[in-house]
Amino acid sequence: MHLVDFITRRGPTWDALDKDLQRARGRPERLGTDGALEFGRRYRAATADLAYARRRFAGDPVVGRLERLVLDSRQTLYGRRARSGSPVRFITTGYWRLIAERPGPLAAAALTTVASIVLAALWAMHDPAAAIGLVPGRFQQAAQVHVHALPGGATTLAALAGSIFTNNIQVSSLVFVGGLLFGVGALAVLAYNGVLVGALAGITIQAGNFDVFLRYVLPHGVLELSCFTVAGAAGIRLGWALIDPGRLTRVESMHREARPAVLVIIGTALWLIVAGLTEGFVTPHALPLPAALAVGVGLGGTFWGLVLVRGFIAGRAVSPTGTRPGNARRADRAGLQEPAPPTVAT
Repeated sequence: MHLVDFITRRGPTWDALDKDLQRARGRPERLGTDGALEFGRRYRAATADLAYARRRFAGDPVVGRLERLVLDSRQTLYGRRARSGSPVRFITTGYWRLIAERPGPLAAAALTTVASIVLAALWAMHDPAAAIGLVPGRFQQAAQVHVHALPGGATTLAALAGSIFTNNIQVSSLVFVGGLLFGVGALAVLAYNGVLVGALAGITIQAGNFDVFLRYVLPHGVLELSCFTVAGAAGIRLGWALIDPGRLTRVESMHREARPAVLVIIGTALWLIVAGLTEGFVTPHALPLPAALAVGVGLGGTFWGLVLVRGFIAGRAVSPTGTRPGNARRADRAGLQEPAPPTVAT
C-alpha cells in the first residue's frame, strides 16, 4: 500500500480517535459506554496502523502522528487510576518511584552536589581568605579561631522557620527551572549551592571550628541537600527531554516529562517543610555533636531509605526488568505501571 492510499483509508479513523481524546480529556468515561468501547477499538486499530507505518514508512511524519495518538490514547485508557490516585498513595509510593525511575539524572545531581562541596572545602582550607568572600556575611566570623556558635538572626524561631521555608522552596524552584536550559542551569545551581556549603565547611576546618559547623548544619543539612539533589534531578530530566526527545518532537517530549517532574517537586516541597522545621526549631539549639549527627543522619537516612525501598526496590518488583520505553518517556503515575501495549499482527 502506498503512503497516500494508507493515509486516505486510515486517516478518518485517526481523526475520530483524536476527537475522542479531546472529548475525553483524560477520562474515557466522559465518552459514555458506547463511546468508550469505540474509543478502545480505535486505539487498537491505531496501534496496528502504527506498527505497519513503522515498517513501511519509517521517517515519515505520519509515524510521529500515530505515535502521539497511540501514546495519548494509552495514557487515557490505562493512566486514569494513577491520575485519580489519593494523595496518601502518592506520598507513600508514587513520589519515591518517580525519583527512582530516572537514576541517571539523580546520579548526576548527587555527584554535582557532593563534588562541589568537597572541592570547595579543599579550596577553602587552602585559601580561606579567598573562600570567605563566598560565605554569607553573617557566617564569616566562623573563620575566626575559637568561635563557639554560628551567628543567628534576632527573629523568633517561628519567623526563622518561615523564612527558611521560603528560601528552600526558592532554591528548589530555581534548580528545577534551570533544567529548561538543557539541564545546565540545574547543574549550575546545584554546584553553586554546594560551593557555599563547602566553602563554609573549609574555613571552619581551617579555623578549628568544624565541630561547630557540624552541630549547626547536620540536623537539617543532610535532608535539605537531599531535597535540592532530587529537585535538581527533576530539572535535569526536563533538560534531557529537550536534548534527546527520541521519536517525539521536543515539545511533546517536554510535555511528557513535565508532569512527573512537577510531581517530584511537589513531593519534595513536603520534605523541605520537614527540613525547614528542623532548621528553625532544632538547629538553633546547638545540639551536642552526637545528637546533631543522630538527627541529621536519621532524617537523611529515612529519606534515602524510602527512595531505595519504596522507589528502586518496589518499582523493580512491579517491573522486573526495571525498564521503560525510551521514546515514550512515561512515568508510573502514583506508582502504578501501565500494562504493555497490545501486540497486533499485521
